[in-house]
Parts: sequence; C-alpha cells; structure tokens
Amino acid sequence: MISEKKVKPKAESILETAGEIFAEQGFRRTTVREICKRSRVNLAAINYYFGDKEQLYLACLKYYQSIAAQKVPLNFGINTNDSPKEKLSTFIHTFIFRLLEEGRQTLFGKLLAREFFEPTGALDVLIEESIKPSFILLSSIVREVLGNNCASPEVELCTMSILGQCLYFRNAQPIIFRMRNKDAYSEEDIKEIAEHIINFSLQALGNYFKKEI
Repeated sequence: MISEKKVKPKAESILETAGEIFAEQGFRRTTVREICKRSRVNLAAINYYFGDKEQLYLACLKYYQSIAAQKVPLNFGINTNDSPKEKLSTFIHTFIFRLLEEGRQTLFGKLLAREFFEPTGALDVLIEESIKPSFILLSSIVREVLGNNCASPEVELCTMSILGQCLYFRNAQPIIFRMRNKDAYSEEDIKEIAEHIINFSLQALGNYFKKEI
C-alpha cells in the first residue's frame, strides 16, 4: 500500500501526466520514456520520486483517488434517508459520470476501468481500497431494492449486471463513437446513458421476482 505523504510539485506534475497516459493507453502500453518526454523530466526524476514504473502507477492511482474523493465522497453522495430507488439512481449517476466525464477529478474512474479490462499487479490494492467497498455499497442498495429475502448469490449477480452496463459505455467507446458518429461523450450523452441504465436496472430488478418495486 502506498503511504500517504505530501507530493512535491515536480512529482505532482509527473503524476498528472503519467495518469493521463495510463488512462489513455493502459499500464502495459505506457512507457516510462513517454512519461518522461511529456512531463519534461529525465529518467532520474522518475527513479528518485517513485522508484520504477510499477510504483509510479500505484502512486498515480492513489493520487487520482484522492482527487476523485474531493468531488465525490466514498459513499457516492448517497443519502441514507433516501429510498432504495433513489440510492440506486444516485450511485449509477455518480458512477457513470466518474467513468465518462472528462477532467482530472474523473480520471480515477478511467484508471479503474482500465484495470478492470487489463488487470495489473495493482489490482489487489484497488480491490481492497476502492472496488470492494464500492461493490459492497451497491450490493447493499440492490438488496434493499430486491428485499431482504433475496439470496446473496442473486444480489451479487444483479450488482455485477448493473456495473457491467456502466463499464460497457467506457470500454466500448471506440465502437459506440463510430456507431453514433461521435468522437466524445457530451454532457447530455452521459446524462442520457445514466438515465437509461437507472431505468433499465430498476425495471429489471422490479421484475426479478415478478413484483413491483
């Protein structure tokens, strides 16, 4: 686990550039040479601040996780007093914007999506610190929607199905953009996608036991 410490200005600049490249290309296709070139630093700076590519990648994940938390809290902004449907709507809306919206505060979602698609040695750290807590949160909401009598395996599969819908719109971007003649998601596109997944998921969960939510 990367220890929390204050990041120096040059190191922060390297993290910002490296995070963008890792999100664009993935860990394996990203080279330290390219990071150095775009950061305008030499290899010695990478070695001095981070040690190697793997440690730099972990530091990027930690850095952008902290930035994401400034915009969206770990509980995805969910109000405990909301209804199960409202909680699910908030979770999906927040998660989709974290995955698809452009900007520094959403780059952690893109790094996570890359890690889902092309796992690295950092996956175990991410599972414990980010993925597992988010999955547990969404599972608890799904259980509220379905009812406490729903078996755990069914709750787990329903939770995975919702996440799968969200991740598709991130991982299949090249296909979606070509089919829709776009080169990026607009804010309206993201809202449309979020509302579609919310409505689709609520309808599916409502029909899971042939009962109305």
